[in-house]
Amino acid sequence: MNEWAPIAKEYDPLKAGSIDGTDEEPHDRAIWRAMLARYVPNKGVTGDPHLTLFVARLNLQTTEEKLKEAFSRYGDIRKIRLVRDLVTGFSKGYAFIEYKEERALLKAHRDANRLVIDQHEIFVDFELERTLKGWIPRRLGGGFGGKKESGQLRFGGRDRPFRKPINLPTMKSDFYGEGPVEKRERSWSREGARDWRARDRDPERNRDNRWLERERSWAWGESNRERERDSKEERSRGRDRKDRERKDRERDRSRERDSKKQRDDDKHR
Repeated sequence: MNEWAPIAKEYDPLKAGSIDGTDEEPHDRAIWRAMLARYVPNKGVTGDPHLTLFVARLNLQTTEEKLKEAFSRYGDIRKIRLVRDLVTGFSKGYAFIEYKEERALLKAHRDANRLVIDQHEIFVDFELERTLKGWIPRRLGGGFGGKKESGQLRFGGRDRPFRKPINLPTMKSDFYGEGPVEKRERSWSREGARDWRARDRDPERNRDNRWLERERSWAWGESNRERERDSKEERSRGRDRKDRERKDRERDRSRERDSKKQRDDDKHR
């Protein structure tokens, strides 16, 4: 645990599949595939890997000129490498774009993901083949799982770091906004949050809170009972009204029958 860090220094499929990097057993088949994969990076690639973006899910008809037109809006491009098949020369659907400045790289990484080029929604990520030792591509079960917050997630990258393990000892880390206990408590009090430790140490306050909760529950019960009584009275009034209407209809029918009978008797006379 002393060597734990939120950003991975070396790619391990088993750790990348864990939310905090502490798993010991694979939990899906993709991790098994990545652990059994034998991937050899292309050593003939040149350029600065820390200024290079990986662009995937491209239309097979997309050219270098189209990529330059789409990505030059974020900054000056030094080089575009569209990966093609060695035999046919056709595009494989992914490319690497090297920028001249890190600011342009970060802007393109933030804004160009899910951009539509030639009717295809592309995927953009940092290049990790030369920056992260032991990297396994996503097509072999590795990777960091894209930008989605569901499905097969992978952790340890810059945009999705490991979560802090539960059994990790207390550490001062600006990454998680941590610091001395006294400083954190002061910041919480400034934000208006309650001091839970002080509350636990104050039995009188706990007793008052319990009484308040009981009063609220009693008030809630009284309001429920009042609503039930009102609903019962309303139902009884509705039944009485229906009974009166039914009796009025029966009285009108009897009167009509009597008048009709009287008319018939007058005719026969």
